[in-house]
Amino acid sequence: MIFYTRYIPKLLIYSRLLIGGIILMFSYLHISYYPVIAVVLFTIGLLTDIFDGIIARHLNISTQHLRRLDSTIDQIFFLCVLIATYIECPQFFLGNKIQMVIILLLEGLAYLVCFLKFRKEVATHSISSKLWVLVLFSTLIQVMLTCNAGVLFQLSFYIGLITRLEIIGIILLLKNWANDVPGIYHAVLIRKGKPIKRHKLFNG
Repeated sequence: MIFYTRYIPKLLIYSRLLIGGIILMFSYLHISYYPVIAVVLFTIGLLTDIFDGIIARHLNISTQHLRRLDSTIDQIFFLCVLIATYIECPQFFLGNKIQMVIILLLEGLAYLVCFLKFRKEVATHSISSKLWVLVLFSTLIQVMLTCNAGVLFQLSFYIGLITRLEIIGIILLLKNWANDVPGIYHAVLIRKGKPIKRHKLFNG
């Protein structure tokens, strides 16, 4: 039984690929009650993202490989949700295209800087980025249900802007690639060779 529990985090991670694909397919097919179904699936996807790390840390199997896999599939999952939401609410995306392009470019820049410097993808999992995911989650749910977001979208944009810049700063500060760096202050400590504290629940 213990042997099989070791696979739970990876199963949760890969389940997001399936969930993201289903949301995208349902949007493309314009199924009945899509908004409600999409919100339920999106919520389940977010819960798998929360619990895969918690379970992995509890089982002491939170390896670099697992964290890198988690980050990559997170990107694919949210990209699927974004595309699906665009299919349903194109006018919202067109009306906010400049801000969305800025965020997507910064996200891409973070990955480019990390790959050029370390030949690895981003897996910082900073605390501020976790906050942004929750705000982004709320924003996308509102868009799914109403094709509008207003204040939530603006909040999501500015938090996303700050957190993307923080990730780039973390990458530039690190001498060697590292996963689960809580913030830019911790990157400075790592650069100086000092130990850092990671929260067991979020970055342990």
